[in-house]
Amino acid sequence: MTRPPALGHGLGLRPIYYDEILSTRPAVDWFEIISENYMVGGGRPTAMLERVRADYPIVMHGVAMSLASTDPLDFDYLSELKALAERIEPAWVSDHLAWTGVHGVTLHDLLPIPYTEEALAHVAERVMRVQDFLGRRLVVENASTYVAFRESEMSEWAFVNELARRADCLLLLDVNNVFVSGFNHGFDANEFIDAIDPDRVAQFHMAGHTDNGTHRIDTHDQPVCDEVWALYERARRRFGAVSTMIERDDNFPPFDELLAELGHMREIAARIDAENTRSAA
Repeated sequence: MTRPPALGHGLGLRPIYYDEILSTRPAVDWFEIISENYMVGGGRPTAMLERVRADYPIVMHGVAMSLASTDPLDFDYLSELKALAERIEPAWVSDHLAWTGVHGVTLHDLLPIPYTEEALAHVAERVMRVQDFLGRRLVVENASTYVAFRESEMSEWAFVNELARRADCLLLLDVNNVFVSGFNHGFDANEFIDAIDPDRVAQFHMAGHTDNGTHRIDTHDQPVCDEVWALYERARRRFGAVSTMIERDDNFPPFDELLAELGHMREIAARIDAENTRSAA
């Protein structure tokens, strides 16, 4: 099993920042797109993506594959996704361990699943079919969750590890989602991080969330909080150099503020690498 080479430290490509990115060519190593926003025949989003792609590596991240649904896989959607990937040649393609609709109804949310052997076999088979169709290994992200199923037979991290092994897929470890779900369900986020197979992790997500006191919601509308930075440091120590990016999808700050967060991420990674070098000397 070989992880793809680390791209460095990136940001989500969002329309509000198009002009600034193209005019300043910021020191961002790569950008991640929301795939569905560019699965169109033309228009400004496509034109902007092509210009950014000329200067930066791109990763495609989807929200509508509905990997865990019991509806049939949508091969019209997958055909459009494959066409986009062939056009922009991303480093990889990712989506979520979740379902977004059933019985032909799209619910526009990333919904949870029970962590059972039956669900595991179902999702693994669908991931393998998607990979065969796309002709590439899929990267699957742990979603944030707000309810749990009494029927679950294993932990989320055991489910995620076994899914990666059975489907021979890679993992997008969303550090903020681990923290949010750990808070909501009362599990130790450190235990989640420590249990994941390092050879499977191709990417990290970092983001902010909303603290509602009794629960937290993965809103991507706040800066990364101190607890998530601490969890990122633990993940960076365990998994080494992994492509990492910051998601921001609402309450957009000036672009310089995102660049400052990216700089903080780089400082953490550089400090860990320096410590490892001294230990090995």
